Amino acid sequence: MAAKKKVAKKPAAKAKVATGAASAKVAPSGKLFDKILIANRGEIACRVIRTCKRLGIKTVAVYSEADADALHVREADEKVFIGPPPATQSYLLADKIIDACKQTGAQAVHPGYGFLSEKEAFQKALAEAGITFIGPDAHAIYAMGDKIESKKLAQKAGVSTVPGYLAAIPNADEAVKIAQKIGYPVMIKASAGGGGKGMRIAYNDAEAKEGFVSATNEAKSSFADDRVFIEKYVEEPRHIEIQLLADGHGNCVYLWERECSIQRRHQKVIEEAPSPFLDAKTRKAMGEQAVALAKAVKYKSAGTVEFIVDKNRKFYFLEMNTRLQVEHPVTELITGLDLVELMIRVAAGEKLPFQQKDVKLEGWAVEARLYAEDPFRNFLPSTGRLVKYREPVPGPDVRVDTGVYEGGEISMFYDPMIAKLCTYGKNRNAAIDRMRRALDEFYVRGVSHNVPFLAALMAHPRFVAGKLTTNFIAEEFKGGFTAAHLPPRDPQVLAAVAAVVDLVRAERHGKVQDKRVVLLNRQPIALSVSRDSYGYTIQVEDRRITVETNWAPGEPLVHAKVDGETIAAQVDPAGSGWRLFHGGGHAEALVLTPRQAELYGLMPVKAAPDTSKFLLSPMPGLLASVAVAEGQEVKAGDALAVVEAMKMENVLRAVQDGTVKTLHAKAGDSLKVDQKIIEFA
Repeated sequence: MAAKKKVAKKPAAKAKVATGAASAKVAPSGKLFDKILIANRGEIACRVIRTCKRLGIKTVAVYSEADADALHVREADEKVFIGPPPATQSYLLADKIIDACKQTGAQAVHPGYGFLSEKEAFQKALAEAGITFIGPDAHAIYAMGDKIESKKLAQKAGVSTVPGYLAAIPNADEAVKIAQKIGYPVMIKASAGGGGKGMRIAYNDAEAKEGFVSATNEAKSSFADDRVFIEKYVEEPRHIEIQLLADGHGNCVYLWERECSIQRRHQKVIEEAPSPFLDAKTRKAMGEQAVALAKAVKYKSAGTVEFIVDKNRKFYFLEMNTRLQVEHPVTELITGLDLVELMIRVAAGEKLPFQQKDVKLEGWAVEARLYAEDPFRNFLPSTGRLVKYREPVPGPDVRVDTGVYEGGEISMFYDPMIAKLCTYGKNRNAAIDRMRRALDEFYVRGVSHNVPFLAALMAHPRFVAGKLTTNFIAEEFKGGFTAAHLPPRDPQVLAAVAAVVDLVRAERHGKVQDKRVVLLNRQPIALSVSRDSYGYTIQVEDRRITVETNWAPGEPLVHAKVDGETIAAQVDPAGSGWRLFHGGGHAEALVLTPRQAELYGLMPVKAAPDTSKFLLSPMPGLLASVAVAEGQEVKAGDALAVVEAMKMENVLRAVQDGTVKTLHAKAGDSLKVDQKIIEFA
């Protein structure tokens, strides 16, 4: 079993507002809860458990069949089984959560995010059962959690909102008429939506009609609510949100902002705090508007008001999330506050232990979401067992929030998040630099993951310059993510690392030779390597490279100083050579004698099998539909089939013109990755 994870905290000197163990100095002495049930799973359940343990509060985990061995179940004091894997039969059933509270004597429920966190009926049901909901009251959940109602309320409160049609739209034809009246482009959004689901952008009538159908279907399957609305799509926008915290005594403060503009298909990928775009005047105005909106509904607990900000720093209200956000750690890192602890204290009736003037902003924090998905295959989800899993070492500048462990499984039934990786620095560049190294240190095997994509984002000149919009990924990675997008790497440095690793291994067998040839992705790099008391010296042509490392055989990570610069590289044995992972990419390295390299160059290269005549399933999932028949001619771009996985429909399209020869699968079949669906003539 993996070691329990700890939240990395900044040094005490940085925390201007008391938090954690120091909170007793300023917080009221009223008794907190004895036992809290977490109505969630994964990393957020583990996150809540950590704070509860520090506060001396016992915890109860609920779990489905798929989560019987999950980390949150292992870390909680008690556990209660609540049903089959589908969330609709387990985590989304309020009565099972309430029964679990009664069985265990839990006095309060923390909902995390997603699932029941923004369901007013759940809050009401808990209240009727005499159980405290660690979150806002039902009226605030209804008023602010519903995108349509919250916009109406914001307009009444004088908050700037995006032009749009806020009533539920009955059909696709009406959606087209409304879109024409607002003016393209428009955004079609599910009223009960979140996480990028039930959202479509339309630039013309055809896209409005198709987007309405897709958004309503997705909203119904994800949220059991098919209402959608339409609003003007602001081009070149930034997504910036304000973190709020309010108690039940009329006090409300804003804890600065988070920049969440780096999104893919409306799903946040990178978040940071503060925003590199806002000035003090705009930050204050956005914070004060968010507070005014929260006070209008007598909001209490943690909440987030999301804004869309144009290039002139004019901001518009989008929605309010009446729960803890996925990206809350970056706010905790720059303020020194524990938002989960404060939510618990507010729910217990305590007043906020500070005022707006006490909230300090210090340093910079960046969060990257690590997902089990293949960025080189259009980010298709990847399921399976985490054969190897090692996180970067936590500390003042690194924090990892996760709900997985080595040997655990990424299930097809839930969000494929592996972890949230956060880094902290005195300024933005320092936080970004630390993130790049931390990504190199994150060792995951057994499933595909998006570390290469995250590494490319962190190194992108436009990202480093802070020139962000929500269109960043679509604009900078047109046609999808490929190896060409990876940050440039120095092949001589990789060869030097491979030579040192090979030398350390060879020393055990007394086979040390100074003259070597490193075949890096089959390209020869001749070098010599020597060792002294200070480390290793590698001579490549006219270049001298120094490497200092304590790496030992069997270790998956090489921590080293190369010419004085700290780096990390992952190293896996690969036959008689090595596979090196660094900067989001990997390289095959074979370290040979000059004669061996000469002979190796004469060996034939085995060609990969030709799969161009097949449509293969890019992921494990359900074949929801097949849109073609045998003998049918198709054009490039035509829809061929729909595979359903991770609660998302994935449309597979033809990449070139052709004729369908054979259907190898039918609707309703369960597919494996790379299983044949269609064969072309």
